Amino acid sequence: MKKLFIAGVVLVFILYAFKKLVYDSYQWKKAINSPEHKLQLGSFIFSKQSGSNGSQSMEHKYFIFKVIEINGDYVRLSVVRQLSQKDKLLQSDFSTTKEAYKDLKQNIGNLKITGILKEDLYKAGPSYTLNNFLLEKYPSLMQSRYYFEEIPENKKHLPIPVDYNELQEYFSLVYSKNEIINKGKLVPWVLNNNTTPELADRLSKNIDLILN
Repeated sequence: MKKLFIAGVVLVFILYAFKKLVYDSYQWKKAINSPEHKLQLGSFIFSKQSGSNGSQSMEHKYFIFKVIEINGDYVRLSVVRQLSQKDKLLQSDFSTTKEAYKDLKQNIGNLKITGILKEDLYKAGPSYTLNNFLLEKYPSLMQSRYYFEEIPENKKHLPIPVDYNELQEYFSLVYSKNEIINKGKLVPWVLNNNTTPELADRLSKNIDLILN
């Protein structure tokens, strides 16, 4: 009986390993080659990330990113957030709830997600709150308060900066295109106290879904 139990456990482990290493990889590569899920400029990347909340239970955090630039292996992302209503700054608007995450996965194609230049978010009124300036410059915010930080067109597809401070800003949300396509993971490019970026696999996060 004990040998049968051990054999059963080993079989379950083998099947699980096969699913994670072979089947899931096959399914991911199949999906990412389809028009709906192919990585491209403008894609939305959904990532459900797990971590300890200080107790024995695990806490899930939900992120939605917009692909705003692809430069070789460097994929530049911007977090999709929701502006607080006018004069009603809410801390909850800075994070995505499980319910909002599920809803956006199903309906993001029907929502207007507005690209806002970073400097405009700080220009008038409380940061990250809907105000008259933003409504006038970005009237699409009347349809939906969801937005992402956009970068000007003249700052895209430029050579990688040389200045260290500019490099730090550039690599704040830059991930490997190869790792996304081949492994379904967000593996960031980071600066490790020098000007040569390197992949930080220890900081990688799983991708739940890519949608166009």
